[in-house]
Amino acid sequence: MRRLLPLLALACVPFAAPAQVTATGEYLARMDTDRDGRVSLAEYQAWMSYAFDGMDRNRDGLLSVEELPGGRGKPITREAHLAQLADRFKRQDANGDGFLSEKELAAPPR
Repeated sequence: MRRLLPLLALACVPFAAPAQVTATGEYLARMDTDRDGRVSLAEYQAWMSYAFDGMDRNRDGLLSVEELPGGRGKPITREAHLAQLADRFKRQDANGDGFLSEKELAAPPR
């Protein structure tokens, strides 16, 4: 699964243009759909799943080998993808409050 993360990140490039941001505050503003000044796990997962959703051409909730960049790698389910995002969110949530602040979003991945 960890080998698939760089492929998913690389696959984000064609889909990133509409969501491109230039500053952390703008990034938080786009992720923060309820406008409470912080990002919840659900908001984080929704924002970070655009690449998965774009690659899942048949919308079956599974990225098959044919849907993966280069047609290589192990298939991954949407549930497994969301679990990976939840783990990343938890590591990024430095103060453990269940939300990401602008500072936590700007911090290097932990």
